[in-house]
Amino acid sequence: MIPVNVVTGFLGSGKTTLLREILARPEFSDTAVIVNEFGEIGLDHFLLEEVEEGVLLLQSGCVCCTIRSDLQETIRGLQKKASDGLIPDFRRLVIETTGIADPAPIVSTISSEPVINKHFYIGNIICTVDSLAGISTLSTALEASKQVAVADRILVTKTDMASAETMEPLEGKLIEINPTASLQKSTGSNFDAKHLFLDEFRNAFTGTDEALAMLERSDYSADTPKKEPPVSHHTITSFGVEFSAPIDWIAFGIWLTATLHVHGEKILRVKGILNVYESKTPVFINGVQHTMHPPIHLDRWPNGNRSSRIVFITQGLQEDLIRKSFYLFLEAAVPDTDTQSAVTDEAIG
Repeated sequence: MIPVNVVTGFLGSGKTTLLREILARPEFSDTAVIVNEFGEIGLDHFLLEEVEEGVLLLQSGCVCCTIRSDLQETIRGLQKKASDGLIPDFRRLVIETTGIADPAPIVSTISSEPVINKHFYIGNIICTVDSLAGISTLSTALEASKQVAVADRILVTKTDMASAETMEPLEGKLIEINPTASLQKSTGSNFDAKHLFLDEFRNAFTGTDEALAMLERSDYSADTPKKEPPVSHHTITSFGVEFSAPIDWIAFGIWLTATLHVHGEKILRVKGILNVYESKTPVFINGVQHTMHPPIHLDRWPNGNRSSRIVFITQGLQEDLIRKSFYLFLEAAVPDTDTQSAVTDEAIG
C-alpha cells in the first residue's frame, strides 16, 4: 500500500517551496508528485528526462506529473507506468491542490475508487500557512480555514519575515481551528520533512505518542463554557467528547455512520481513540467529512486514562447536537459485561 500525502494551502502560502524542497532531497527519491502546472515549480534544474508529455523523471529519482483529465486517471496512469517499467517504482505519492481547493474530494477519491484504494491509502494532509498573511486570509477566506481544519500537519511558512507579534495570534488561531494537527514553522528550507510526510499512525509505537499529543491539545470537558465560534473562522469550531465506559464497537459504528450521513458535509474532521470491548488496546479512528479511514490498533494506551476521546472539527454545526446524540446513543448501548461475548480484534479491522 502506497501512502498518498496531500499538500494544501491557500494561494501564496508556500506549497511550491515545500514541493521544491522535497523534490531535491535524496530521501524522497522514491516519491511521485502530482502538480497542476510544471511551470509553477520550475523543474528545469531537476529534470533528467521527459518520459512523455506531462510526466517528468527528475535527477533525484522522483517522478513528477501534471493532472491531465482527472485525478483518478492520473493516479492509475502513474501506477501502470511504474508496473510497465517506464518510470521507477515509487513508495509515496504527493498531490498538490490548488490554492483555493478543498482537499476533502481528494481524500474521497483515494478511499472510495475501487482500483485505487487497493494500492493507495491516505497518509498525512499537510497545510501550508503564510505567517505574514495568515491572520487576514483565515479571516476572509473560508477555503483557507477549511484547509487548516482538515490537516494533520500545519507548516507555517516565511517565519523569518514575521514578528513575534504576528506569530503568536496566528498560532493561537490555528490551534483553535484545528487542535488535532501538529504545527511546524519554516523559513523556506528549514523544516522537518520526514515529520510532515510520515504517517505515524501506521506505526503503533509512534502512533501512540501522536495520539497522546493530539489528546493533550484538545478539550473534552462538557462542563467547560464554550465561546461562540468567531466570525473570522466562518463558524468552524473544534470540540471534544469523552466517554468513560468501554464502548460497543458496533453501536459506535452505527452512531458514527448515521451522524456522518446526516451531517457529513459539516463535519470537516474527526479523530480519536476508543476503548472498545472488542479490543485490549486503544483503537484510533480518523476521518475527513464522509470518509472514514480504516481503524488502527495502537500498541498501548497513551496514558492512564482509558476513556474514549474524540475530537470533532465542524462547520456550521451546533456542538450540542453531536454531544447529546453521542452520549445518549452510547449510554443506551453499554453492553452487560456479564454477558459480553468474546469478540476478536479482527471484528474491528
